[in-house]
Amino acid sequence: MPGMGGGAPFDCLKEINPAVKVILSSGYSLDGEASLILEKGCRGFIQKPFGIQELSKKIREVLDVSSS
Repeated sequence: MPGMGGGAPFDCLKEINPAVKVILSSGYSLDGEASLILEKGCRGFIQKPFGIQELSKKIREVLDVSSS
C-alpha cells in the first residue's frame, strides 16, 4: 500500500464488501488513526510485534464474534 495510510485501504475494502473482516496491525498505539479505523468498523487490532500464536488467537476472536 505504498502512498496510502491504513485508513484508505480499509475504506476501499469496505466499499467492495461492507461485511469484510479486517484486523488492523500496527507498531503504533491505538491513539490517532488506528482508533478512527476501529470506529469505522475494523473488527480487531493487534500490536506489533506479535507472534503466530497471538495472531491466531486474534483471528479466532474476530471470526467468533463476527459469526455470532
